[in-house]
Amino acid sequence: MSGFKRIPIEIKNEVLKRAKEGIAVADLATQYAISGKTIYTWLSAAVNGGVSQLEIAKLKKENAELCRIIGMITMENSKLKKKTAH
Repeated sequence: MSGFKRIPIEIKNEVLKRAKEGIAVADLATQYAISGKTIYTWLSAAVNGGVSQLEIAKLKKENAELCRIIGMITMENSKLKKKTAH
């Protein structure tokens, strides 16, 4: 069994937020039982324009909602066309 464990996105975001507020990475690593290297990797990705999983999830949710709205509008438009054709 490897030492790899998946860290929930909520914890990752909390750690990143606290690191950006000035809390030492070493303290965060100890408090959350996460390697300092992992935290530095997250910080680096954030600085280098990496898109977080949270942002991706939000965009997917927004996209699904927009597709639903487009579907509703398309159906309403189709019904109106049928009414005016008769």
